[in-house]
Amino acid sequence: MKTAQLLNYERDRWIAGDGSLAELPSAIDGSPVALTGSGGLDFGGMLAHAREVGGPALRRMTFHERARMVKALGLAIMARKEELYELNYLTGCTRKDGWIDIEGGAGTLFSFSSKARRELPDAHVLLDGQLEGLSKQGSFVGQHIFTPLQGAAVHINAFNFPVWGMLEKLAPTLIAGVPAIVKPASATAYLTEAAFKIMIDAGVLPPGSVQLIVGSVGDLFEHLTGQDVVSFTGSAHTASKLKSHPTVMRESVRFVAEQDSLNASVLGPDAAPGTPEFDLFVREVATEMTVKAGQKCTAIRRAMAPAAYLDAVEQALGERLARTKVGDPRSDDTRMGALVSVSQRDDVIEKIRQLEVAGARIVAGDPNAEAAVKGGAFLQPVLLRADDPWTTDAVHDCEPFGPVSTIMPYNDLGDAVALANRGRGSLCLSLFTHSPDAARDFVLGAGAYHGRMLVIDRTNAAESTGHGSPLPVLTHGGPGRAGGGEEMGGMRGVKHYMQRTAIQSSPAIIAAITSQYMPGAPKHEVEVHPFRRKMSELAIGDTLKTASRTVAIADIEHFAEFTGDKFYAHMDEEAAKASPIFEGRVAHGYLILSFAAGLFVDPAPGPVYANTGLENLRFLTPLYPGDSMRVELTVKSKSIRDEEKGEVRWAVYVLNQKDEVVATYDLLTMNQP
Repeated sequence: MKTAQLLNYERDRWIAGDGSLAELPSAIDGSPVALTGSGGLDFGGMLAHAREVGGPALRRMTFHERARMVKALGLAIMARKEELYELNYLTGCTRKDGWIDIEGGAGTLFSFSSKARRELPDAHVLLDGQLEGLSKQGSFVGQHIFTPLQGAAVHINAFNFPVWGMLEKLAPTLIAGVPAIVKPASATAYLTEAAFKIMIDAGVLPPGSVQLIVGSVGDLFEHLTGQDVVSFTGSAHTASKLKSHPTVMRESVRFVAEQDSLNASVLGPDAAPGTPEFDLFVREVATEMTVKAGQKCTAIRRAMAPAAYLDAVEQALGERLARTKVGDPRSDDTRMGALVSVSQRDDVIEKIRQLEVAGARIVAGDPNAEAAVKGGAFLQPVLLRADDPWTTDAVHDCEPFGPVSTIMPYNDLGDAVALANRGRGSLCLSLFTHSPDAARDFVLGAGAYHGRMLVIDRTNAAESTGHGSPLPVLTHGGPGRAGGGEEMGGMRGVKHYMQRTAIQSSPAIIAAITSQYMPGAPKHEVEVHPFRRKMSELAIGDTLKTASRTVAIADIEHFAEFTGDKFYAHMDEEAAKASPIFEGRVAHGYLILSFAAGLFVDPAPGPVYANTGLENLRFLTPLYPGDSMRVELTVKSKSIRDEEKGEVRWAVYVLNQKDEVVATYDLLTMNQP
């Protein structure tokens, strides 16, 4: 049977690479799976196509339109996931491992889509911070904004997560409005290519928005510019080589790296054998050693325990690992499959040997055991022990990227912090303790060296996502050895593909640029009550100016009796006058809000479905008995949610008879589109 050749997706067409092709073997038995290569591609043309076709098409879409596109990609992956699961086995992964990669990848798309539609405007410009006053009269102001970079994102991914690794980078990139060129690791490129085809078949991506290279990147880097971004996952050696590329340095190309990481997990001083935390620690270390055959950038490589508990940890871990069946990942009773390739397995065995030479000793597992399937890349989980981690330097420097971990003792919590930090930066660090004091001291001591930290105990373990699970809402990356980059992190990840710019102008100009009302921008007083109009009929700056209402002492006292809020400033004239803030009794803040609603709300059923909340509330000027109040209600921004509803954000200003601002806030309503 002829081995299929993987295809590149270059300038909106599928194309086979020519010239030398690499054969990709099955991790299960070494039989050929596919041929791959990128010879003959026009790499400069790919970048130009992304910038000139893909970028403009994406930038014409709003954040919400791009978010809905990303959701559609996730739905397409889920609809054809079984095709991907079949290929997943060939990478050596069990179905459970594949679930993390395939459905976890789709879930990342869903998460980014949902957060983008909640947190970003249905517009083309993202605000960063508040409007900054730059002049006395307010006619000259400043506003930081984010706009999409006008280049391309080059995504260079690792072999261990061929689907999730692609999708977790694509989600923030596409939502930002930047086209991407995806370069998967060759070893598992056949699974990436299959998922990529599913996304193209979905028919929702604009031309030029994504391209795929299933081989060498050729001279791609020589065509990069300062508007491009490289997002890399892999070894520190390769990252250093790419970061030092002359074009990357000359053009100041943004480079996001997620690389080697000797992650640690620490058993707290209080977590003695027999405690729930001890059992949780043992289970987590064993899980991180065996999920994906330990081929995870977040896996636990160093497991630290109080010296008095280390023997118990060794025994419990050894017993648990001995029950882990290693075999064909397609078998239902297999708990750990193969490494991605025989060469990867051999590299891990060599790293184990280096650890032994440095002074660590194997206490569970046999790296030389016969493979579960002839020709396959199988390896038993191997546990090492380093009794003096301060002299066994290799345990903090050498990373066997497979089912391997080293246990080591510490003397006290300060010693544990120092050992954890000796890895010179990691993606993830976990602590198993039921002591709040230990957790506080540990995080304060180690936080600067680790991108993500988990404190797990008996109260949160059942719902914890675990040590090794990067989440789309949290940053994934770490300092130092881990590369110094960040991925995901919710909308923080989107901003990596955008440029922050400080805009200085009048409020009116900035409102026009951002499609949001700005304080001081012109307001358009409307004759028809805005609650009588559909969202599509409202314009930014449309304003309702209400009649005035006088607040009497009887109103204040009735509100106090009715609500039970009898704070002295509302009820005691002398005490209120004695305060450094008030001149006498004042109206309740919530009375002001209630009366404001009474002034601007149109009560009849109509295009406004519901008030969904208020934000940024500030009380600025006290309202005294006998003062009057009125409201100016202005359309600040609009966002479509779906075909049936959208959200309107209103700028609300409550003013007194002197036109002083008493209170200001943003009102959110759900409206008919």
